[in-house]
Amino acid sequence: MAKVHLRKVTLDNFRECISLEVEESQKELVASNVKSLAEAYVNPNLFPLSIYDATVVGYEQAHLPMVGFTMYEITAGVGFILRLMIDHKFQRKGYGRAAMLEVIRRLKLYPEVELIATSYQRGNETASKLYRNLGFVDWDIEWAKAHATDMFLKLNF
Repeated sequence: MAKVHLRKVTLDNFRECISLEVEESQKELVASNVKSLAEAYVNPNLFPLSIYDATVVGYEQAHLPMVGFTMYEITAGVGFILRLMIDHKFQRKGYGRAAMLEVIRRLKLYPEVELIATSYQRGNETASKLYRNLGFVDWDIEWAKAHATDMFLKLNF
């Protein structure tokens, strides 16, 4: 089972982060890392993180390539996982699941987080299967109805 280590996106790993790519068939389903980092720059409630294999723990400079990117937001009592992408070279190795478990673990540490949620674009069956296997269920919240292309899920804890 894959294990991950999350790190801040910094000047040292920024270029590597923005060079990560999903498979061609997934490009319309996931926001670019450049867009996500730009959003995080102007929104202090967003927390962008690079994803590495856990074997980089203890190394100041990662000695292995970045495998993905994630970003969450904390607002109104909700820890919302906005982004999860694994580079096409590292997909189907368990990194997506491991990254979600680590983000969930971190979100539970914030006293203000009362609910953890995420979303995915309709038609993204890979994301749907991953999130539902982790215990996420449909989140019926009024404002979500305005987003016809997205499915919103919550994780009760």
